[in-house]
Amino acid sequence: MRGARSAGGETLKAAVFDLDGTLANTLPAISKLLVKVAAEQGCSVTPRQAATAIGKPPAAAFGRLLGRPEDDGRVQAAISRYRELFSYEVLCQGPQLLYPGVTAGLSALRAHGVELAVATSKTTRSAEALLDVMGIRDLVGPVVGQDMVRRGKPHPEMVLRAAGRLGVPTWQSAYVGDTVGDMRMAVTARMEPVAVTYGSGTFGELAAVAGTRMCSSFKDVVSVIAAARPRPAAAAAGPVVRPRRAAVPVGAQQRRR
Repeated sequence: MRGARSAGGETLKAAVFDLDGTLANTLPAISKLLVKVAAEQGCSVTPRQAATAIGKPPAAAFGRLLGRPEDDGRVQAAISRYRELFSYEVLCQGPQLLYPGVTAGLSALRAHGVELAVATSKTTRSAEALLDVMGIRDLVGPVVGQDMVRRGKPHPEMVLRAAGRLGVPTWQSAYVGDTVGDMRMAVTARMEPVAVTYGSGTFGELAAVAGTRMCSSFKDVVSVIAAARPRPAAAAAGPVVRPRRAAVPVGAQQRRR
């Protein structure tokens, strides 16, 4: 990374990461849990159907799986049950959930001055707990969860808040994720869109988002961020979508998942 920095001039100053399917290989365990909770609500869901709901806010995910409005009582009951079981079904796997190369890769980025953050559809408390059990909480700075914003992915509010807390302009930052929504969010926020192909998104659908950098491993992610240059100021110009503070954050009511 030093060679790339000295030979090519200024590099990106920050990287914001998705969590599930990007840093953490939680997709199989979460899919299994979604199937289980849906079954408890009397709805038969296949693992493939469950996989399509991963990465979405809880109400949207269970609304889709149960075929009900997001404010429906059964959807809310499913969310509560999911959060109740999450520690036993997912967090118990600890460091085994990490994708190969994540710890070393994050350490390398930090060592070379890249500021790191996480922006995820999880609640902040749930994200913090997952980062803790995997042993990488100290490697990333701010964690922005769904409960900290009014509008979730693919709206850019989440990554705008993360970049703001890092003190780095979005045009000098990258967002790394595994879904089309992640990439669209990055593009809207004028961040460098970096996609991993080992998560839930397919190569074809991720590559269809203009400008996306494709990575098949976390080692590739580190190389791409090291080599990428900040977007020209002209490209970063235009209307800025400013994040708004939620009137009553979800986390103020229940800090769990």
